Amino acid sequence: MNYTLNQLRVFRKVVETKSITKAAEELFMTQPAVSIQLKNFQDQFDIPLTELKGRKIQVTDFGMEIASITEKALDQLVNLQYKTKEYQGVVTGKLKMSAASTGKYVIPFFLSQFLDNYPGIDLMLDVTNKSQVVEALKNKEIDFAVVSVLPEEIEVEEEKLIENKLYLINHEPEINRSKPQIFREKGSATRAEMEKYFKNKSNRERGRLELTSNEAVKQAVVAGIGSSILPLIGIKNELINGDLHIVERKGLPITTTWRIIWLKEKQLSPAAEAYLHFIREHKEEILHQSFEWYLNY
Repeated sequence: MNYTLNQLRVFRKVVETKSITKAAEELFMTQPAVSIQLKNFQDQFDIPLTELKGRKIQVTDFGMEIASITEKALDQLVNLQYKTKEYQGVVTGKLKMSAASTGKYVIPFFLSQFLDNYPGIDLMLDVTNKSQVVEALKNKEIDFAVVSVLPEEIEVEEEKLIENKLYLINHEPEINRSKPQIFREKGSATRAEMEKYFKNKSNRERGRLELTSNEAVKQAVVAGIGSSILPLIGIKNELINGDLHIVERKGLPITTTWRIIWLKEKQLSPAAEAYLHFIREHKEEILHQSFEWYLNY
């Protein structure tokens, strides 16, 4: 058997996407090129790795076993690159993180200087909703999760970063009760806090809309579609421009805390250890430099 690195990468991507078209797009290859590489790889085995079901590719049980070995092999090849740098005294490796969607307004400021200080570390950051972030952490797919509410189903360690302040916002200074409340999707921490707040409120009979990101909710409120509860940290420019207004209500703001968390029993990689040390040493400096307006609001 004579595999090439390109064949391994193509097979891994086809297994991941279950599609020649999507694999080609993500690998920046043509579909015929992906098909040829996949065929050349599969021809080296007596047992099928994939099967066509209609127009969809289905990976066989044997194919999944080979995919698992392929994943490990490619990871080890990446480690070869890092190992050379380690012997040169450079901290290297992958730092894998996942952030709940509003975390995109927070975590970049806690990464910028770190990445400058450690150019040998590669960052992988996924931004999604809280339930998917916690699932990735539970499955040990990432080193750190960035969340505003601690998960109850797993034991974690934490390092707090900054308060998360949630306000009722509207396009006009006062709420028009004929317009709906706009919620995030299920699984979002902001959605959970908003539902908790409105649970016993008299205006819960108002219509409601559901959107799948804070940015989408914010733009809907800017357009005058309705009102919502959103994190202050993501609406600074809109408040300054007068596109959004904070509506004062009893019980608001709701305050949680942005934090990085990691599995209690997980052995952190050198890259993850370096990041945790950096956060503990530079957190106050970052808060002062990047979040002064927010802390004083």
